[in-house]
Amino acid sequence: MFDSHTHLDSCAPPNDELVTRARAAGVTGMLTVGTDGPSNRTALAAAETYEDVYAAIGHHPNHATGFGEADLEDLRELARHPRCLAIGETGLDDFRDYAPRPDQERAFRAQIELARELGKPLIIHTRAADEDTLRMLRDHAGGVTVILHCFSMPDRVEECLAQNWWISFAGNVTYPKNADLARAALRVPAGRLLAETDAPYLTPQAVRKHRNEPAFVVHTVRFLAELRDEDPAELAGVLAANARHVLRVP
Repeated sequence: MFDSHTHLDSCAPPNDELVTRARAAGVTGMLTVGTDGPSNRTALAAAETYEDVYAAIGHHPNHATGFGEADLEDLRELARHPRCLAIGETGLDDFRDYAPRPDQERAFRAQIELARELGKPLIIHTRAADEDTLRMLRDHAGGVTVILHCFSMPDRVEECLAQNWWISFAGNVTYPKNADLARAALRVPAGRLLAETDAPYLTPQAVRKHRNEPAFVVHTVRFLAELRDEDPAELAGVLAANARHVLRVP
């Protein structure tokens, strides 16, 4: 299994414990994702420390206030690290009023171009801004490999697949109230599907009383396998291969 999106520095236990428990659960790789300058650096430090941990670096839309050339150059420098496999997460968020929309859009555009420049996949966050996020991707991300992290647009899944974007489901797909997400997961071809935890957030239903961590990706994979009437071990292998392919894991 491969946890295609986690935040090790936001999880409560030390990284040694998180990685050890993930390995014991059968997780063979994970991508820890930065959201601002400090977390980008801790993501890279974790990727340097553990052979099965890789990093993504970016400026989350909620941390986009005042984004400018210095921020972009910092991202460019960090992204050249051999353990950095993706740019982001980036996108638009109108749910939280943490950063002005013009700043979010400027950071989003810059990270799209950085992903294109460096030939790395782009990880997308969108919340309460689906239409504008998709518009910006259609208008500006042609030729860029796009991963829709924590997929939350079930009524737009066919549109996203038509763009050849990757669809990644987190633990919230397992929640009974999110039957629309589960139906969307049925429509995603296995060759375009990823699984993630987004830990420490969105703990899968089976272990929802606990704080999320990379080891728990097993529960989301099992849910997806049962939903799709597929063998869990086989689907886990397919999803891990997908993650290694799209991230170009060395």
